[in-house]
Amino acid sequence: MGQKKLIRFAEIETFANVLQYPQHMKGQWGAFFKNEHALTLELACGKGEYAVGLGRMYPQRNFIGIDLKGNRIWVGAKTAIKENLGNVAFVRSQIDQVNNYFTAAEVSEIWITFPDPQLRASKHKKRLTHPKFLRLYQQFLQPGGFVHLKTDSPVLYQFTKKVIELYDLPLHEATDDLYKQPTISDELKIKTHYEGLDIAQSNRIHYLRFGLPTGELLVEKDSLLKQWVFDTEKE
Repeated sequence: MGQKKLIRFAEIETFANVLQYPQHMKGQWGAFFKNEHALTLELACGKGEYAVGLGRMYPQRNFIGIDLKGNRIWVGAKTAIKENLGNVAFVRSQIDQVNNYFTAAEVSEIWITFPDPQLRASKHKKRLTHPKFLRLYQQFLQPGGFVHLKTDSPVLYQFTKKVIELYDLPLHEATDDLYKQPTISDELKIKTHYEGLDIAQSNRIHYLRFGLPTGELLVEKDSLLKQWVFDTEKE
């Protein structure tokens, strides 16, 4: 590990706005932020551009960016400290443990912004909009809460649309070319580091906003999803 990363890892240990694997925080975020404002998560947040950007826009809401890479979290956490954004925090953890940190209906919205699309069909279960993950989000997302996906990957976009269709999820907004829309919200104008890289080279940004049902997503449909993935995507 490089010296710069080591320094950052040591420094985030001292940041009051960074928690690592905080299982003790389940149901305690109101006490942490010292208010009962609505809580929004940015999953696989990288450098936390959305957590910080939304925190600037909405001082009466709380935001938490979650990622495993402490070196990346350091960037967002440092920015929040410099700007005195007391409504922005970060959690260092794998995403598949996220249900350990929040209790039922504690989260009002989830943003998934430019995650690794896990392009190989054999890795489709690692996509953060796979039902395996959606079942975790159901454990803490408020009824009527939104999940936002912003990605430059047409594969992840089409996969998520198939999940929405197959599991009969409420779809509120969908576009395969976000910046060609006549009007877009200020929230969607926030750009992450990875958006700027245009890794997918698709020259367009895809966006979905959908909800989750109160009842469990049927596990038996996972096999139908898997078959669709292998029928439509190439390794």
